[in-house]
Amino acid sequence: MLTKAGVFSTSLVAGLLMVTACVAPVFGKAPQAQAAAAPEAMTRALGTVKAITGNSLTIATDKGEQIVVSVPEGARILQLAPGSTNLKDAQASTLSGVSVGDRILATGKAGSAGTLTALRVILMKSTAIAERRATEEADWQKRGMGGIVGTVDPATGTLAVLEGTKKIEVHTSGSTIFRRYAGDSVKFEDAVRGTLAQIHSGDQLRARGAKSDDGLSVQADEVVSGSFKNLSGLIKTIDTANGTLTLKDLATRRMMTVKITPNSSVHTLPPQAAMMFAARARGAAAGGGQRRGAGQPEGARTEGTRGEGGMGARGAGNSAGAGLSQLVNRLPPETIANLKVGDAVMVVASESDPASAQVTAITLLSGVEPILQAAPGGSSDMTLSPWDVSGSAPEMSGAQQQ
Repeated sequence: MLTKAGVFSTSLVAGLLMVTACVAPVFGKAPQAQAAAAPEAMTRALGTVKAITGNSLTIATDKGEQIVVSVPEGARILQLAPGSTNLKDAQASTLSGVSVGDRILATGKAGSAGTLTALRVILMKSTAIAERRATEEADWQKRGMGGIVGTVDPATGTLAVLEGTKKIEVHTSGSTIFRRYAGDSVKFEDAVRGTLAQIHSGDQLRARGAKSDDGLSVQADEVVSGSFKNLSGLIKTIDTANGTLTLKDLATRRMMTVKITPNSSVHTLPPQAAMMFAARARGAAAGGGQRRGAGQPEGARTEGTRGEGGMGARGAGNSAGAGLSQLVNRLPPETIANLKVGDAVMVVASESDPASAQVTAITLLSGVEPILQAAPGGSSDMTLSPWDVSGSAPEMSGAQQQ
């Protein structure tokens, strides 16, 4: 992916992440001297190194594009540690220090299509990213929580969040980092810098920070939120060529178009498992199910979710929906070609426009007819979690260039 020098686009900055995580919307500006000399001539290429031949690096962007970066003698190569926010912290390196799997950001002059001659290469080692990711995931496990947003108090920066049956107060401050799941993307790594004002009742939220002794409040260092839609029903039409299908949602009785992309997670629930979860759904219905939180829309559930780095919402381990989401993560992948008209499906999707009748599937699960029969109104606890995609810490997020 090649872009003009200046401020990074959201999708480009998102590519700085290893797998699934959220990022800042800007990387920084080009060096003043270079920008003044030829502001339009400078181009950037960001991606993962796939091959090294002589002084050329073949990198793959997160959109699957291949770019060949030539690194001539005299090009500046800097190694940046994951988590660093300023290139003043970078260490000088050499081309021999670059390995397949490393992340690089090359700045230079574009040549023919898909080529670039680098004046500078910023390097982040894959081993360092993996270590950083493991540390971040462990911290999310230890200090993380998640659930459905009930209320938001802009004056105090406090959110009331339902985690299972617990109401937790999430306190934010001027130093809290907010990230927002991109509504037109199914990749958690495409989340962008957000604000408290973007969070609304009914959103799903993850927070990480210092917890009170009773676990009922969190002083958040970081908050990640998103608006998701749960659908269920029988497939009415399938357009394999365009990767879409339609269904009539059981909860809203509305016809919806579901877009399935290469990043969508498609699975089929084994019959025995479907019967087991159907029995749980009937039991939940008999017991009245869980109450929805204040402002929580129909279809939104308070079951435990698997979020950043596999974080599970504590206190909701007995939720049938949580168990279903955990099972889905272990099922073999399918494609839209494996689906057929009349299949019963459950879908968790992202939506760029709540008024739109089209959503993008994050997870689609077929083979769920017994579950839907057990809860014909589509209002049981048996829904999927949107936090299926494991994430990692933001890499090179907000780093300021010299």
